[in-house]
Amino acid sequence: MREKKAEEIIELLQSADKEAINDFVNHVHPADVLEAVIGRGDIHDLLNGLPKSFVAEIIEEADEEEQIKILQQFTNGEKSEILNSMASDDVADLIDELAGDRKSYVIGLLDGETRKDVEKLLTYDSETAGGIMTTEFLAIYEDKTIESALKYIRSETDAETTYYLYVIDREYHLRGVVTLRDIVSNELTTLIKDIMNPNVISVHYNEDQEEVSRTFEKYGFMLMPVIDDENRMIGVITVDDILEIMIEETTEDIHRMAGINKEEKVDGSVSDSIRSRLPWLIVNLATALLASAVIDLFSDTISKIVALSAVMTIISGMGGNAGTQTLTIIVRGLSLGEVDRENAVRILIKEVLVGLATGIVIGVFVAGIAMFYEFNPLFGLVAAVAMMLNMLCASVAGYAIPILLEKLKIDPALASGVFVTTFTDVLGFFFFLGLATVAMPYL
Repeated sequence: MREKKAEEIIELLQSADKEAINDFVNHVHPADVLEAVIGRGDIHDLLNGLPKSFVAEIIEEADEEEQIKILQQFTNGEKSEILNSMASDDVADLIDELAGDRKSYVIGLLDGETRKDVEKLLTYDSETAGGIMTTEFLAIYEDKTIESALKYIRSETDAETTYYLYVIDREYHLRGVVTLRDIVSNELTTLIKDIMNPNVISVHYNEDQEEVSRTFEKYGFMLMPVIDDENRMIGVITVDDILEIMIEETTEDIHRMAGINKEEKVDGSVSDSIRSRLPWLIVNLATALLASAVIDLFSDTISKIVALSAVMTIISGMGGNAGTQTLTIIVRGLSLGEVDRENAVRILIKEVLVGLATGIVIGVFVAGIAMFYEFNPLFGLVAAVAMMLNMLCASVAGYAIPILLEKLKIDPALASGVFVTTFTDVLGFFFFLGLATVAMPYL
């Protein structure tokens, strides 16, 4: 069904039927058009018959890298018309991806008002509220009537949304907010200040984008105002921008926990993937040497009881799995702000109890496996105790390591996995082989 829709879109774009094109623009979502044309060599020919404002909407659906590739297909005049039709925050994001000379080139294609907005957005850190906001929003003075507000809404076609109308004074200080429902359900002569909600949830322009996304998640808003140090309204952030950030942040955390560069894509080049993965593989190799050094300490014990080599990998592997489970929960909790001073000790106690309980249960199974290799109850007991201790320590490590890295201002998602895995491997081998060495006369 999806392929058929893409084929129909391409067929329509290749036609010269203006009436069909106009109907197409009114009823087809820009994301569907982008999906149909992306990667084709004739993008310019396909999109050139569409209004440039609609082409701008199509390009806004793409990521910055794809936006640049599509825009390169158009002439300077066409680029200028498209860029000036795009939302200022999308243009700023696109420019932010370019090198110095190319930034100046694109800025030069913008008209006066758009250029002013974009240059202002470029002054903010790209990962703060100011960096993700747009300057196209609806704001009205508190002493205006609903009739004035309706006329204003009809005249402002560039605003991101009309869900909310923000109320300001003459110096642009944020005073309140009015919903579209408030406007249509009151008399035309009613003053805005009489129906506005003065308790406006806003974000400061310097607030980190992750904090902003948490605020959106908490209150469930579609739109949120951005203010400066003097409580003046300077922009708005829309929920679609927040959804993109949530996806980016989650993807980044997943990549970093696996030791992969956050920019690596599934369809990227071989060289990019090698550069992304190889550094952390080398780090993993270095940490693996620690585990091998511990094994070497007990080489005499292993040479006398060969079954140790079969069981010790189970103990280290299960410890690593337990540590990764705790690590994943804690790193995600830190990312969402769910772990703080008030609940830190309670979470630690919970993880210790979970590690102990799961260690005992898994230890019983490992004892049975160990006795299969060496028919000796003491050998099974050694394996069970080592398993329990390693899983207990794995849970503590999975909790403590990301917390410590967070305190040291190091991204827990980036480095925690390597440290936890090394920790559980080294301790797993040490517990098992150490206990086996002590119990050697009875095995």
